[in-house]
Amino acid sequence: MDKTLGQYLRALRTKQKLSLRELADKIDITPPFLSDIELGRRNPSEETLRALAKALKTTYEDLRTYDQRPLVEQIKARTSTDPRYGRMLREVVERFTTDELEQLLKKRS
Repeated sequence: MDKTLGQYLRALRTKQKLSLRELADKIDITPPFLSDIELGRRNPSEETLRALAKALKTTYEDLRTYDQRPLVEQIKARTSTDPRYGRMLREVVERFTTDELEQLLKKRS
């Protein structure tokens, strides 16, 4: 998955030939708020995400696969309780590129 939630939402919206304003009006949010979601500056509530899914003719679960908030919360919780995890995570981030990590994971499978 190479797209963020915002990028995926924009791709779905443009594929359906909806303007930012049209989609925002459909789900009763402001166009600037929708723009911020697409740009990754703000996160939609579950209610808004469900409305977006319905308006964009996809599923809530589909959109959730692009939402990284649960992962971020897991990382925060783990690093706050296990200092070794934080230290190792920092080393991985500094040492490896995304492609290198992908190759390492493929080797393990």
